Amino acid sequence: MKTQITFLFAVLFSTSAFAADMTDKAPSETTKAAHEKVLDRLPFENTEDFDLATRGLLAKPEALVIKDAEGRVVWDMTNLDYLDGKRPDTVNPSLWRQARLNAIHGLFEVTEGIYQVRGYDLANVTFIAGDTGWIVVDPLTATETMDAAMKLVDSHFGKRPVKAILATHSHADHFAGIRALADEDDLASGRVRFVAPEHFVKEVSSENVIAGNAMGRRASYMFGNLLERTPQGSIDSGLGKGVAFGTVTLLTPTDTITKTGQKLVLDGLEIEFQLTPGAEAPAEFVFYLPKFNALCVAEEVNGVMHNLYTPRGAKTRDALIWSRHLTDMLELFGDRMDLVFGSHHWPRWGRDAGYDYISKQRDMYRFMHDQTVRLMNMGYTATEISNMLDLPPSLAQEFYNRDYYGTVSHNVRAVYNFYLGYFDGVPANLSPQTPERRARNYMNLAGGPDGLMRHAAQAMKQGDYRWAAELLNHYVFAHPKKAEARALLADAYEQMGYQAESGPWRNFYLSGAHELREGVVLGGSARTASSDVVGSVPTGMFLDFMAVRFNPEGADDLEVKINLDFTDTKEQFVLSLDNSVLNNIPNKQDADPDATLTLTRHIFNEVALGRTSFPKEIVKGNVKVGGNPLALMKVFGRLDEFNPDFNIVTP
Repeated sequence: MKTQITFLFAVLFSTSAFAADMTDKAPSETTKAAHEKVLDRLPFENTEDFDLATRGLLAKPEALVIKDAEGRVVWDMTNLDYLDGKRPDTVNPSLWRQARLNAIHGLFEVTEGIYQVRGYDLANVTFIAGDTGWIVVDPLTATETMDAAMKLVDSHFGKRPVKAILATHSHADHFAGIRALADEDDLASGRVRFVAPEHFVKEVSSENVIAGNAMGRRASYMFGNLLERTPQGSIDSGLGKGVAFGTVTLLTPTDTITKTGQKLVLDGLEIEFQLTPGAEAPAEFVFYLPKFNALCVAEEVNGVMHNLYTPRGAKTRDALIWSRHLTDMLELFGDRMDLVFGSHHWPRWGRDAGYDYISKQRDMYRFMHDQTVRLMNMGYTATEISNMLDLPPSLAQEFYNRDYYGTVSHNVRAVYNFYLGYFDGVPANLSPQTPERRARNYMNLAGGPDGLMRHAAQAMKQGDYRWAAELLNHYVFAHPKKAEARALLADAYEQMGYQAESGPWRNFYLSGAHELREGVVLGGSARTASSDVVGSVPTGMFLDFMAVRFNPEGADDLEVKINLDFTDTKEQFVLSLDNSVLNNIPNKQDADPDATLTLTRHIFNEVALGRTSFPKEIVKGNVKVGGNPLALMKVFGRLDEFNPDFNIVTP
């Protein structure tokens, strides 16, 4: 017996088995077997989506590469020929199918008078013909991609003016390219109208500024922008090929949709709106075009299961409200719509097809909600439920309900969290130890580093990559520089990435493996807090953003009051530092401040974002200071600069 144990130990820990091999690995037999189960389970003989995705193609560039003013590539749809070949064993068959569909790009006729440019960014941009020009829906993530899409339309139809712009909701891929189409003068003069749902600017600010740094870093994992676009790397995000990281812009809407049933006439075209807040986005609408019997479902209905909780991080979405919005949508428009198109993927033609599409997406969200709450009320925890539930065949067999973007696993945990929060009721989880301390304790429990590695190696050998990753994650958090553990954890993540049906899950796993093997890639994270976005943030919210940057170390004895007087916006605030907290009070000036700042909001933004300084602007005459200038340093000198490239898979 002793000889057998010694032999096993020697095999598991021989130099050949555990040299720190940081290279990509081939798919294991376990991964290949998992793919075979997917092929048996889903109706791959159904190729209707390929017909829908190519229907109405009018124009397509020979090689689509979009660059910014400095020549940096922000979008590239070349080098995707491998998608026309045989599926490699490094990609889940279902995700491979979706990746092929999302690679179809160009200008498409949805119906006469409605056109879409698809595959020029994460989202679609839609062009609707008015009496004299275009109504443009969802002007993409970046000015560069929006400009390229506009040029494609112009090259086919000739130049027509943009008369109105609609942003269906508050996510960046649906508004941030707007300055390619219009500026403040266009809106102020009435040449262009900009329509958005109520609370649009507030929700844009909340998502892209307050939590923007952490969300941007995690988005770089979710969309795989640190990975190569190969069968071993990022092949798709499920929702689209990826995100264009170009110039992010924002304008203030001229028209706000505040209720369902509201109607507007834009360039002679009547549009009827349904407000759908609190589902896919906190601020969102869908709209119906009576002239075309066409319904734009925005991002409420998609060719994928969407996220109730997105891995990049965002407010948890309400599955019940989402399903109710879709029921209302069918009641409002179901007997009038002959065409359904959206902000992602391809349209559905015909009333029955559109109704089936919307109703089965509704039932998908409702099923996850109802069954999670049922099991939750029976005492099961979020983790237990996520390992128990799957969609019924009537829903799961529809490719547009597959886990390409959101997943059943994440979404049922989101439902649980929406009602009960992250705590599962188990007292041991009330106050968990730090990841590093837990890691050391688990390592001791496993018999030290060698013992834990032995268990992890056995799990890898058995193809139990989830368990191997859990064990090795503890090892890496206890000893982050241990090359052998990092290498084996990267291998586990890689196999899970190869098996994943979800684009974001694949990208997270493979990005984690990449960070373990190569380290953090500097400059690889998205930055959504652009000057345009920051400039549109309400002043009170921008001061709240300052407060979350305030470092309280050694500040508990400080009491500072600063009057802010913004000459351009005619706003006044008191910044009050006390108890290590930076509060702001609107519409007030303190009678005895430590300092007073008189300046424009623009200059204040630039100082707060670290792009200039008060001394520089005082010298230039752009800032007037009253009282004690040193009081300013007690506040502004304590604002942290957030690192956009923080570690994720290591401490």
